Amino acid sequence: MERTFETSRKPTRVHHVAIVVRDMENALGTYRDRLGLPLDVLLPIESDGVRIAFLPIGESNIELVEPTDPSTGVARFLETRGEGFHHVCLEVDDVAAELDRLAADGVELIDTAPRRGAEGPVAFIHPRSCNGVLVELIEAPGGPAWRALGYDTGGIEPSTPA
Repeated sequence: MERTFETSRKPTRVHHVAIVVRDMENALGTYRDRLGLPLDVLLPIESDGVRIAFLPIGESNIELVEPTDPSTGVARFLETRGEGFHHVCLEVDDVAAELDRLAADGVELIDTAPRRGAEGPVAFIHPRSCNGVLVELIEAPGGPAWRALGYDTGGIEPSTPA
């Protein structure tokens, strides 16, 4: 089934909630083995110096994030704040358009353009602009940044809103 893409001016869902962990195997023992969440993805993201696991629940995911490089922001976060909540990720139709809109509203951005993420184009909003919470935006499958960043769109083509 082919999906068309139409631009929305608001997030469409919570894509995931990220939790920083010291030890991935220990965390999987909690979330997968004790709580019964299925493990969908476990992979290193070498460019970010982390290893991540996605555990789906309903229409969203729990993302476990383990730093693998002590010089990264995630490692510094873990050392200063300890394990726990790191960020919330909201799915939007067009990350670049949303970044432009937010910047025009005076929102402090960490990323001013979409970049490659594990599950699609992403960008981060600074916690100072979101009541102390780090917010990640991820583009819905087939959005405009997918092809530009070299993702396989799997036959999903963007369309222009009417």
